[in-house]
Order: sequence, then structure tokens, then C-alpha cells
Amino acid sequence: QVQLVESGGGLVQAGGSLRLSCTASGIIFSSALMGWYRQAPGKQRDLVASIRMYGSTNYADSVKGRFTISRDNAKNTVYLQMNDLKSEDTAVYYCYTRDLRGVAAWGQGTQVTVSS
Repeated sequence: QVQLVESGGGLVQAGGSLRLSCTASGIIFSSALMGWYRQAPGKQRDLVASIRMYGSTNYADSVKGRFTISRDNAKNTVYLQMNDLKSEDTAVYYCYTRDLRGVAAWGQGTQVTVSS
């Protein structure tokens, strides 16, 4: 059974930083695609950033230059470093994985609130 446990959300002022963490179990982490999505109230869930097995990354245009996704395969953990946060970054952030078998899972979500 795949499990993703997120942490690191919270309340921060505009211009501040937060780091989200997501620790996975039940998958071969080193070969899994890992990603962060976010969903604001009344909006659809959108991709924020993803990182593939060999470290290639992809970012939403709205976070390029401000957010960085990284992974530590020894800890089965993916991170999202968020800098220069803006009010429009306020959302519930979800960790996502899909391994080479095609097994996919979502985390429970962590709230990020940016006050202006």
C-alpha cells in the first residue's frame, strides 16, 4: 500500500518562505515520478512541480524562479522549497507519486496560507 505523508505547510507573510516535505512508503521511490499539486478554494487541482527518476524537473510557469523541487532517495522524501511567496500561492498542496508499475497515490494535503 502506497502512503504519502506531507508536512511543512502553514501561515506565512507575503515574501516569506516555506519548505514542504513528502515521505513515501510502499513504492520503489528512486524510480518514481514525484510531484506537488495545489488546489485553491473553488479551483481545480493544478501541477506545481514534478521531478523524475533522474532528477529532471518541471514547473508551472507561475512558480518558476521561486519554487524548487528536489528529492532525497535515501530518505524516500521529496521537497518543495517555496520562496517569495505570494497571496495567490495560498492553497492546499498535495504530494503525488506514480511508480514504474503505474501505481499512483496522493497525499492527504497540507495547507499553505500566504497573508498579504
